[in-house]
Amino acid sequence: MFETLGSLTTSPWIYAVVALSVVLDVFLPVLPSGVLVITAAAAAAAAGAAGPVPVPGPEQVPDILALLVIATTSSVLGDMAAFRLARRGGARLDRAIARSRRLTRAQERLGTALARGGGALVVIARFAPAGRSVVSLGAGKTHRKVMEFLPWSVLAGMAWAGYSVALGYFGTQWLGAAWLGTAVSVLALFAAGALAAFLVRRPAPTAAGA
Repeated sequence: MFETLGSLTTSPWIYAVVALSVVLDVFLPVLPSGVLVITAAAAAAAAGAAGPVPVPGPEQVPDILALLVIATTSSVLGDMAAFRLARRGGARLDRAIARSRRLTRAQERLGTALARGGGALVVIARFAPAGRSVVSLGAGKTHRKVMEFLPWSVLAGMAWAGYSVALGYFGTQWLGAAWLGTAVSVLALFAAGALAAFLVRRPAPTAAGA
């Protein structure tokens, strides 16, 4: 898989593939959007082209800043698409959410967090497998205001994109080989996801005396 992704990173299409994957993985969490971002950043590090100047010849490597902006923007667009869909959802979506304890619990926790002016759960869930889907759909289904959810979605997208790009880029620089940097960085991304999933599942603390 890494060889296929490696050949893709030398094409300008990598930006479109990353954008589409990041937007859609809120609905299809199996899409390897994080792996794509890491691989593209690793290719930039391996070629020594973190700046905006492309390398000579027919092949180009991704620009780090462009990759970061595209990944962040696509993340927010996907979040808002799921948010809007859930907000307008009908009885079928209601039944689907009601059957999922995970979605129901996320709705309750997210509603409380946003009502108190905090949305750290949105940021943490961005790293958890399917956590982004749960939070975005939950926020929409509980009819949170757009300006209660959007700033935290932007922060979550920036944190996730920055973490993924940094893993691929600095991992490859430190380890010296693109394939090794990518592999180690993907493991680090999965580790962050496992930690985020634990934090999201953990019951919310109750106030003393409540």
